[in-house]
Amino acid sequence: MSYLTEQEQIAKFWQDEIVQENINLLQTLIGKKSIFAQQIGLEEVADYLQVLFEEAGASVLVDKSYAAPFVLAKFAANHREARTIIFYNHYDTVPADSDQIWLNGKPFELTITEDTMYGRGVDDDKGHIIARLTAVKKYLAKHGELPVNIIFIMEGAEESASVDLDKYLVKYKEQLSQAELLVWEQGIRNKKNQLEISGGNKGIVTFDVSVTSAALDIHSSFGGVVDSAAWYLLQALNSLREPDGTIKVPGIYEKVQEPNERELALVEEYALIHAEGLHEIYGLTLPLLIEERKALLKRLYFEPSITIEGIHAGYHGQGVKTIIPAQASAKMEVRLVPGLSPEGVLESIRAYLADQGFDKIEVNFTLGEESYRSDMSAPAILKVIDLAKSFYPNGVSILPTSPGTGPMHTVFHALEVPIAGFGLGHEGSRDHAGDENVKIADYIAHVEFIEELIETYE
Repeated sequence: MSYLTEQEQIAKFWQDEIVQENINLLQTLIGKKSIFAQQIGLEEVADYLQVLFEEAGASVLVDKSYAAPFVLAKFAANHREARTIIFYNHYDTVPADSDQIWLNGKPFELTITEDTMYGRGVDDDKGHIIARLTAVKKYLAKHGELPVNIIFIMEGAEESASVDLDKYLVKYKEQLSQAELLVWEQGIRNKKNQLEISGGNKGIVTFDVSVTSAALDIHSSFGGVVDSAAWYLLQALNSLREPDGTIKVPGIYEKVQEPNERELALVEEYALIHAEGLHEIYGLTLPLLIEERKALLKRLYFEPSITIEGIHAGYHGQGVKTIIPAQASAKMEVRLVPGLSPEGVLESIRAYLADQGFDKIEVNFTLGEESYRSDMSAPAILKVIDLAKSFYPNGVSILPTSPGTGPMHTVFHALEVPIAGFGLGHEGSRDHAGDENVKIADYIAHVEFIEELIETYE
């Protein structure tokens, strides 16, 4: 097979009428804000997706029963015995906050340059919706009918821990069960120009901790005799973690499901993260908690971690205010792996803090998702891997999980279908940041790859 250059792919992008028609749809979709956290535009975008998919020939259901509308669009195959592929996507995005710098266009406008497309959601995740819809349209234009049932499920709360997704999946389980493969929302081309195919992600539990030490702030002259909310909170937080990052809360590691040999081997072979790279990317001024590569990868992919997301106490204004703060708070998270539940971990933390004498600390749950991991050995996933090896000139990177989070566990628990995550992003796609972008060549490559995946079911 001969591979196209980036310039040849870009030329194909501009010359393909179906692709261009659907880029206009992507432009409209990005222009419609749909932000769950701000309760903006969710119904409007769900209704717009219904129109797009019905015009493409799908039977579409929009369910508005819960927090965000759920869109289910089905393209039926040409025979009853046909197998089924599910595409999971989400139409909500994070905000484009005023403190984010956009050098290329405006966040809620699709801006296309010589080789790149910019806009909020162009990678995460509206671009994937339209690219996959385009692939289905291109196949139908060539062949007239599909050899496989294709179902799109699109939720509107993924950026807020997929609120109520589990309810929708239970409701429509009969229509979604028995699928052969579920293609996850997105993925990237890594810095080795390999298509990254992942089969899981970490879970998460986030929570607020707070303490009140007095009815009001106290003059700091009493600092030698009166305890402070700030000191009390810092001591409590310090009790949760060893200097090397190990969580000190009893019982957590005993519940962790250890990775099998294949999972460890896949990460060892394909993960590109290393100590030097982290120092370079982030300009680290403090030493890493783990430097040795094997231990670093095991911690990152297969072990839980605890993090302070933010902390607040006392006076932060100009000059000096000599007080003992009466209140202190922090936002916390624990990244979870299989074997750990958000509720169970949080209860362990509450019990541990009380046992350590920090009974004045209030712990309040904010959100949680369980983790999912696959050894990537399911036949349908192996088919995707083999196809990608022949399609992408630099081959593939196969990862059983990722350090990030998402509702994979929710989806797998409900549908029990093998999951493969891959997409049209790249290492510099800047999801959730200013100048979110995808490369034009990656976009058209994803369209064609999905089209070829459909062809394998002929």
